[in-house]
Amino acid sequence: MNRLGKKKDAEKKGKPYIRRDDIVYVIAGRDRGKRGKVLRVSPDKGVAFVEGANVLVKAIRPDPQLAQSGGFVRREGPIALSNLQLFCPSCQKPTRIARRASGDRKERVCKRCNNPIGKA
Repeated sequence: MNRLGKKKDAEKKGKPYIRRDDIVYVIAGRDRGKRGKVLRVSPDKGVAFVEGANVLVKAIRPDPQLAQSGGFVRREGPIALSNLQLFCPSCQKPTRIARRASGDRKERVCKRCNNPIGKA
């Protein structure tokens, strides 16, 4: 909590609706319109790393002790979860999701076609 007794945005965030190995659609930012697989999610920071989106280029110096040659390394950078939308495999469109209880467990359901998405 801050000095006024209010929670910060990071403290307000609950469980993320995007998980590793999901296919997502980037809805905002430089890579808007791209689609990719989620490599990892960091819920405490509210970001995800998406394959092929927000690619950063880092210069690496050569290190003879590690037998590492110098050059440029390309890797994915973080994207805010608010800029990602889950991609439904059945209707082939980006969609919002709902959580439905089926028996003793909850599953994620597409808001467009009402089909379950991925593993629960």
